[in-house]
Amino acid sequence: MNAKDIANKLLVVVGGPTGVGKTAVSIPLAQHYKTEIVNADSRQVYKELNIGVAKPSAEQLTSIPHHLISHVSIHDHYSAGHYTTDALNIIYTLFARHDVVILSGGTGLYIKSIIEGFDAMPDIPVEVTTHWTKVWELEGTFPLIRILEEVDPDYLAIVDQSNYSRLIRAVSVCKFTGKPFSSFRLGSQPERLFSIVPIVLDLPRKDLYQRINDRVLEMMKLGFLDEAKQLYPFKNLKALQTVGYKELFEVIEGLSALDEAILKIQQSTRNYAKRQLTWFRNQGRWHTMDPEDISGMIVLIDALRKHK
Repeated sequence: MNAKDIANKLLVVVGGPTGVGKTAVSIPLAQHYKTEIVNADSRQVYKELNIGVAKPSAEQLTSIPHHLISHVSIHDHYSAGHYTTDALNIIYTLFARHDVVILSGGTGLYIKSIIEGFDAMPDIPVEVTTHWTKVWELEGTFPLIRILEEVDPDYLAIVDQSNYSRLIRAVSVCKFTGKPFSSFRLGSQPERLFSIVPIVLDLPRKDLYQRINDRVLEMMKLGFLDEAKQLYPFKNLKALQTVGYKELFEVIEGLSALDEAILKIQQSTRNYAKRQLTWFRNQGRWHTMDPEDISGMIVLIDALRKHK
């Protein structure tokens, strides 16, 4: 397709915190526009993770074509850079036969990479990242912060120093390449020729937290503990450093009672949802919508299509 054709296409981004109901919104929107859905959840890409990452049900997946769900293994190295390439290729392919495409998920980095672009980072061998992950597990964030103080104070000045995964990533890049992590963060924003409608779903905090608590209980009924037991041999893999699995691994190890773990999962998930909401609110001009107001979303999308 040429640039003129792409300019007439619309990517509808359905974002929001975990448990808010993104799947329940995305499917009827996709049905209305006779289109398809591209996943933007960093854990639903893994084929081995199911109940614990609240994947759409088999019925939902067959009702509308979904992309980038269960397409890689937890044993594969899959980065945000890989996701960006995969998602853009699919989005452009879908635009060849659809005027509207739905991008749905709650992983801010994935969504931001599609809307604004993503700095290309060097591929770091798994053993390098594993080494620095073990350093963090044994000694905490202090040695990682100390390294960044020496080799990349510019990045240390802006990074959330409590976010261990970002510290591990930065130190791994610095040590493997011999260059500051910040030198790869170009901040360049490639032009997106298609138009974007960013919608963030939101609920009153009390209602959202109740949904989260109920969903965790439903996940347990569906067999989340059994799923965690099957994945326990791989508990140190990056893909399994995820809310829910970590708490159930402690149950399997006899370090926690199941009832206690369920409460921890609910609390950790609520905390994660709060961080997601903060991220979306800091992104600028998103359209905040109630998950029940699908007709309002259609009115919004159609109005923007007419003004393109």
